[in-house]
Amino acid sequence: MKKLVFGLATALMVSVASAQTLEELKTEQAAKKDSVADIQGRVDALQGQIDAFPGWKKGAFGTIGANISGFNNWYAQGTPNNSSGNIGATLNAFANLNKEKFFWRNSGNINLQWVKLDDKDSDTDDESFNGTTDVFNLTSLYGYKLSEKFAISALGEYRTTIINNFNDPGYLDLGIGATWTPITDMVVVIHPLNYNFVFSSEDDIYESSTGAKILVDYTRQIGDINFKTNFSTFQSYKSGDLSNWTWVNSFGYTLWNGIGLGFEFGLRNNKQEALDYAINKAPTPDPDATFDSIDNDLQTYWIFGLNYSF
Repeated sequence: MKKLVFGLATALMVSVASAQTLEELKTEQAAKKDSVADIQGRVDALQGQIDAFPGWKKGAFGTIGANISGFNNWYAQGTPNNSSGNIGATLNAFANLNKEKFFWRNSGNINLQWVKLDDKDSDTDDESFNGTTDVFNLTSLYGYKLSEKFAISALGEYRTTIINNFNDPGYLDLGIGATWTPITDMVVVIHPLNYNFVFSSEDDIYESSTGAKILVDYTRQIGDINFKTNFSTFQSYKSGDLSNWTWVNSFGYTLWNGIGLGFEFGLRNNKQEALDYAINKAPTPDPDATFDSIDNDLQTYWIFGLNYSF
């Protein structure tokens, strides 16, 4: 009996001691977490001062995604003998100049993707890589500062594809208005005087017009994370059928020596492109299609793969 009581007492004392030790460790951990948060706060504040310092700021990051496969006598699928591949790449780059009286911000986005499916049992299929995703965008914004956060500005933005149909269609926006920079690395452009030049061989579908241009861009690097979101819209004064918008978001996380994981997705709405597809490029073309008869579905793309940060 005495041994049992002694054993229980010993276990109780060990439990109490362990509990005290655990609480002490948790208290020490909390204090260190607070210290780390304070240090990170000071680092972020210094980085903000560095980012706001006048001069050129340049950077780039991109994502590469690729896979290949081969099948022989894999009868469970419809094409038992085939080789296939998918290659995609994105690049986001910027070069920004910030001076006391003016700023000049330049950025570019490229997203290209190719897909291949070679049916070894068919002599008529296409064995080459064919472009599927094709995005090319360049933006240049100049602003004369009225205050620290507001400026009179001029914007030029060019958008097209480059794999199969370079500049067909192509869009060039030129306009003037105002720019608001509420925080570091964020730009809000509102240009009520803008002309949207549209270049295309299909003159009966695509049309240039005057309208308003709105652009919001936020590009930031926080530690090992690169982030960029860009929303661009043109609202035609002539007709809503000539308006369009594009929203692209890019993320990159560096794991080792600039190499990491990247993800990008984009959304677009463009009724002129939808009409062109319905008349000329759909599996069953409709030569009598009009803006009122087509389904203007939301355009989307995404890519996930290895990322490299410059």
